Amino acid sequence: MKFGIFYEHQLPRPWTRDSEYRLLQDSLTQIELADQLGYDYAWEVEHHFLEEYSHSSAPEVFLGAASQRTKRIRLGHGVIQLTTNQPHRVAEKVATLDLLSGGRVELGMGEAAGPAELHPFGIRVRDKRERWEEAVKAIVPMFTRESWEFHGQYYDFPARNVIPKPYQKPHPPLWVACSNIQTIAKAGEWGMGALGFTFVTPEAARAWVNRYYNNLLNNPNRLADYPANPNVAMVSGFMCAPTDAEAEAKAAGWTFFIFALSYYGRKGVDAPGTSDLWSAYQDWRGGPEEKKALESGLIGSPDTIRAKLRQFQASRVDQVILLNQAGNTSHRDICESLELFAREVMPEFHAAEPEHQAWKAKVLAREIALEDLDVAKYDIYSHQNEHIVRLSPEQLKAKMAEKEAAQRAAATGD
Repeated sequence: MKFGIFYEHQLPRPWTRDSEYRLLQDSLTQIELADQLGYDYAWEVEHHFLEEYSHSSAPEVFLGAASQRTKRIRLGHGVIQLTTNQPHRVAEKVATLDLLSGGRVELGMGEAAGPAELHPFGIRVRDKRERWEEAVKAIVPMFTRESWEFHGQYYDFPARNVIPKPYQKPHPPLWVACSNIQTIAKAGEWGMGALGFTFVTPEAARAWVNRYYNNLLNNPNRLADYPANPNVAMVSGFMCAPTDAEAEAKAAGWTFFIFALSYYGRKGVDAPGTSDLWSAYQDWRGGPEEKKALESGLIGSPDTIRAKLRQFQASRVDQVILLNQAGNTSHRDICESLELFAREVMPEFHAAEPEHQAWKAKVLAREIALEDLDVAKYDIYSHQNEHIVRLSPEQLKAKMAEKEAAQRAAATGD
């Protein structure tokens, strides 16, 4: 099993003059430390206009800085929003980062969330899946072709040679955001790595891992000409401390992350400049949802976390991505947590990686057949509730149609 660290760049109010400066500088120091400790990946999100929840609107700039502070750790876009970026610029920025880092980029691609992010770019929420798929088809050939033109529904451009070309050939490994758990099955069809969240149980993890690999092998539907990236990764809340009690006391960042998602699900995004999520979070703390959030993460002593990881290791999850920078978690607590985990937990799972890769090779060679397990009963991740559920593209379109029908009826008095 491999391990990554995950950055939303959360910054709850109140802010000071240098809050964002300190956030970015501390994050770079943490990634440098993770590189020295032997972590495998550092993942950075892209979000826009989500005050407090994510101040990470230019991940390529941040990862470019990280590339010069690190030597080995792989630098992941987790993810680039293909819907809010022009295809040529995606290819140019990814290739440049790959050159700067000496070929350490992982290219995760996503659709963005809702209207707060998409509408300022003139993008309709209901179109985001089709737009994302078309963007993949437009972008991937840019990494290898010296002349490439594209004519689609959303993107149309004449022949150009998009430069520079990436250091990795043909290009960095491709991943897709799987905030909706059903997308894991599509990721298998597309031949992309799946970037999901913690499964509700090891049994759920095994069912989805099996579905992913079975789709990759038996139901391929590549969106363009690219090599498969057979990997299933899950993001998990994380805090490692000498005792479970100490870890839970320091894990307010993860519970704030869950609270913020629930808040958006209930109320939407606040008007610009008016949000105070951290204050609202104080009223939410101490209830059953916070307890569930703590239980859903990798939060505890080395022994507690080790026991949880062994279950997901047995389910053949490839990578666990540790969400440590969240809420108001201090720089010191983040670094101490990374150090303790690297010293007491990580070596066991790194040592087992050759066996896992041998298993994967046999699966891909069809020497091991994976049982096709029922995933219908595992339709959400462990951190999700009725307020934190991503709709499928079909559900989203139906919801938008109902909303428009209601608006028309109100306008006509029907």
